[in-house]
Amino acid sequence: MKAEQIVRQGSRNACRLASDKDNPEMMYFTFANLAQTGIVEHCFTTRTGGVSTGHTATLNFSFSQGDARECVDENFRRIAAHFGKLPEDIVCSQQTHTTNVRKVTSSDKGKGVAREQDYTDVDGLITNESGIILATFFADCVPLFIVDPVSHSIGLSHSGWRGTVEHMGKVILDCMAREYGTNAEDVQVAIAPSICQGCYEVSEDVALAFETAFPANDAMAHEFLVRYREEITQQDIRNCLFYKKENGKYQLNLWYANFRVFRDAGVPDENIEVTDVCTCCNPDLLFSHRASKGRRGNLGAFMMLV
Repeated sequence: MKAEQIVRQGSRNACRLASDKDNPEMMYFTFANLAQTGIVEHCFTTRTGGVSTGHTATLNFSFSQGDARECVDENFRRIAAHFGKLPEDIVCSQQTHTTNVRKVTSSDKGKGVAREQDYTDVDGLITNESGIILATFFADCVPLFIVDPVSHSIGLSHSGWRGTVEHMGKVILDCMAREYGTNAEDVQVAIAPSICQGCYEVSEDVALAFETAFPANDAMAHEFLVRYREEITQQDIRNCLFYKKENGKYQLNLWYANFRVFRDAGVPDENIEVTDVCTCCNPDLLFSHRASKGRRGNLGAFMMLV
């Protein structure tokens, strides 16, 4: 797939599609604001460039979706090689839609890939040690990348609707502040490819939970929407977080909610990059739980301090 074939939600193109120099079939997204810090290597993978087959084809990072162990191991070897490392340098989350964050050190290397994890219920990872590849996994939920060039620390997290309504982005920032002295105004943030509002139908109880967690803020909605649209109406602003459909369901905007989380936590607007690529709109390039009705592999968000 070429970059111009990707279905995008706007014209800003915050995330850029690239190919691995040694494995051109392995395509991935990066964010310029993270790269420009000069202290990290990072990527959000697509489903291309691996060895898995069937519904997990080809670059799947899940051991629990019916894929062969040796295929997943090879996929991890390939992504580690992209960073100039080995699978033994990767540390994986153990995601259960919590806001639990683990401080990662060199003693954790290989956990979730080369050796068993000795932790559970971890949706966020932080470290200030170079050479450790943090890894979290996705098939519609929102990947959050955080880089603090001042304290030389990073955070990576998985944020579905439960994590988002509980302000996972702020939770991981608070952990970085406590452990490394991070100040929100110093960080660069990226909200990576995930399900868009047009594809994300939710029930009324979920919508009401977001209404409580994110009170209406017309100015912030406008600031978010200008990233995607030249003309913005009052109805666009009212519908920015969610809107109700005739069937009684709601369309929820996780991109905007996570933008709100970081803005409310003190991250400057210009330091937050938000994707315009939806996993569900691009099933040929990205795994999507909704598009595939659950028959899919996992995408990976990977980041390492250099």
